[in-house]
Amino acid sequence: MGEIDDAIERADQEAFTRQPPKTLKGQIGFLLKQFGSAKAVAAEIGVTAGSVNRYRRGARKHARPDVAAKIDDAVRQRWQPLVRKRRQKQAAATGGITVETRARFGYTAPVGTTDDGRFRRLTVHLPPTYAQRLFDARNTSAGDQEMRKIIAEGFKEIYFQDGGDRAAGLSDVTLNDIDYLDIDY
Repeated sequence: MGEIDDAIERADQEAFTRQPPKTLKGQIGFLLKQFGSAKAVAAEIGVTAGSVNRYRRGARKHARPDVAAKIDDAVRQRWQPLVRKRRQKQAAATGGITVETRARFGYTAPVGTTDDGRFRRLTVHLPPTYAQRLFDARNTSAGDQEMRKIIAEGFKEIYFQDGGDRAAGLSDVTLNDIDYLDIDY
């Protein structure tokens, strides 16, 4: 997963209406309902089916730290899918997304102007069309570069060109060297 995909995942998790199970037994019970068998859960988290059954019965109260992290990630990725879809649908239809980042922006500009890429810290609200494009790209397993292009196009239109009121000669904006990126919707 890339930086943008991680940011979308964090934004999804902020929308949870209930917290996911915290106990190992509760987490394994949830994963068993999702996957249908101990063997499938074991393949997902990298342990044996016997270990999964011991976690389910409560015979083992604690997993190794690396396995516990995998279990927690698997639960969080599958928790409240309808809440996630509803929030994404609302962002794509009416709300848009807010992208906060510190990254190096490069751009192509007319001769005689500076086009040196430099680090900027920006918080920009992108309209719903960009949210829809970003979610569609993520759902089709697009790479991080493709999602960067979508965000860079949004920054070009909304921030750099101010909706067409300035920097009309700006032809291309790229998003490079991301220090951090956070998305909210």
